[in-house]
Amino acid sequence: MSAAGRIANHIRLGAFPVAYGLSGVLIGGTLNRVMIAELNLPATLVALLFALPLLVSPLRLWLGYRSDGFPIFGRRREPYMLLGAGLIGVGVAAIATIAVKTSGEMRTFVPAALSAFVLYGVGRNLAHNTYQALLAEKFDGAVRARAVTLYEVVTLLGSVAGAGALGRALEHYDPARLVAVANAVGVIVVLLALVAVPGQEARAVGGARAEQARGKPFGEVVRDYVFADPQVRRLFAVVICTFIGTLAQDVLLEPYGALVLGMTVGQTTRLTMFWGLGVLAAMLLSGLWLLRVVGPLRLMRAGLIASVVVFGAVAAVGLAGAPGMFRWLVLAMGFGTGLAGAGMLGSVVEFTTPVRAGVLMGVWGMANMLGHAAGSLMGGIVVDTMRLATGSALTAYTTLFAFEVAMLLVALALTFRLNPAALQAARGE
Repeated sequence: MSAAGRIANHIRLGAFPVAYGLSGVLIGGTLNRVMIAELNLPATLVALLFALPLLVSPLRLWLGYRSDGFPIFGRRREPYMLLGAGLIGVGVAAIATIAVKTSGEMRTFVPAALSAFVLYGVGRNLAHNTYQALLAEKFDGAVRARAVTLYEVVTLLGSVAGAGALGRALEHYDPARLVAVANAVGVIVVLLALVAVPGQEARAVGGARAEQARGKPFGEVVRDYVFADPQVRRLFAVVICTFIGTLAQDVLLEPYGALVLGMTVGQTTRLTMFWGLGVLAAMLLSGLWLLRVVGPLRLMRAGLIASVVVFGAVAAVGLAGAPGMFRWLVLAMGFGTGLAGAGMLGSVVEFTTPVRAGVLMGVWGMANMLGHAAGSLMGGIVVDTMRLATGSALTAYTTLFAFEVAMLLVALALTFRLNPAALQAARGE
């Protein structure tokens, strides 16, 4: 293929993370609010439903194994990506329809909504896992880390653009319009996948690797290349600790600004923008330059150290009662999170082999989702427990930030024991 053709393929592939980001915005940014605020569903039930895509993430290991060893029409990744996108599209439409049509009858709503969220979760895990495995195979050497990071930037941009478009389309809640918009999003997800996916992998190479991948049954692959490999276990722990350390405060920053610093609703609402700008700037800078200059592991360490410093400064701002500095620290917090995230993504692809890309990306994706879920849950537990025990919001949040610093320091220490060359999957294909 010519250089121009390869560049066109790379650009076309960007439609897939846009679709992924768009679907996530509708589910996580619109339907959760509608279910609680407009449909008056119990918050605990809604939280359980929205946790299901995270809870089914261990399925990524088996889905990755199937993708590694069992091609469809001679392709290991493309058909699975399209199947995942189709399940996402159907799941998005089904969730909105079920919420609007059956929320008044819990005996009907609960099993239908559970089924729809599981369907959406399976599609989301299948699509994302296979897409990341494709990236790990499609790019070589040091370019892989930069490519994965830049495509993650595309996902973020898709989320931002999708949030703006959905906000305009659903300015005022109307059940019929919500269903129509969800159906349209489902169709758009599938169409973008059809634009992005075909022609992205080589049939001959994939066939040879698939034959090698299915030489071991699934149980042996997990045993030999996941549980028995200290490198995999360490990187899994790094990903978990990093996500807990950087995201335990994710849904609690706005309340911190209100309860500790006395900020207004408008001021705390803008904190999300500052944090997102920091993440986006760091990941873009990393993908274009930093990963090439310093390498993934050192970049991850830099992001972890920066995050530790920022969390200490945030606690100090609370003690000093200085809200004017808080928004800039949130920007710095996002930048540190972005650096750590870019370094972590780059490290993940370095710890992924061509033959076992699906399974190993499944491990990292599962760690990502479980770490995110654990971070949100543990953040709430720490704050609620400390507020109940001390009656002080400042003490509660300072304890949370100290907890996050501890998690980040554990992750930082573990990074010095990581070595991609020692990966057992690389030696035992």
